[in-house]
Amino acid sequence: MSDWFVVNVADAPAYLNPDFGRAVAFEREGAEFEQIGINLTWLEPGRPASMYHSEAAQEAFLVLHGEATLVVDDQERPLRRWDFVHMPPETPHVIVGAGDGPCGVLMVGARLGDAQGIRFPLSEAAARYGASVDTETDDRAEAYAGKARFGPGPSFWPPEEE
Repeated sequence: MSDWFVVNVADAPAYLNPDFGRAVAFEREGAEFEQIGINLTWLEPGRPASMYHSEAAQEAFLVLHGEATLVVDDQERPLRRWDFVHMPPETPHVIVGAGDGPCGVLMVGARLGDAQGIRFPLSEAAARYGASVDTETDDRAEAYAGKARFGPGPSFWPPEEE
């Protein structure tokens, strides 16, 4: 069990990925939260947050800034600031930046340890954003082959006022 702590988003470590945007992870290096994964993701228009996938655990998303597109069950749905998304287990999805500028999305997911149960299905809608695999797989390394890895990046919070 880890100790409690407080960290401001502007002071938390920021990460950059040329394929998937920027993120702030609130966990400390080498000390992942046991029960939840949580991050703040910053996406430019047309940039996906991840590869199109489903997991054995539920997830939740809150758009804090800008606009996004939710691709869920191979269908697109627009999201705007303050939209909340509940994603039941086993529901294929990806969030993509949309609109005229960047969007910020708070992302939360349950952790199931070795039973994470991730799957990367094919999706025509996600493929339009470069977020679909070519062949369905349960292998994360295969799904992200050829994609950049996250590395340290500049802080992006707070965003410029709208």
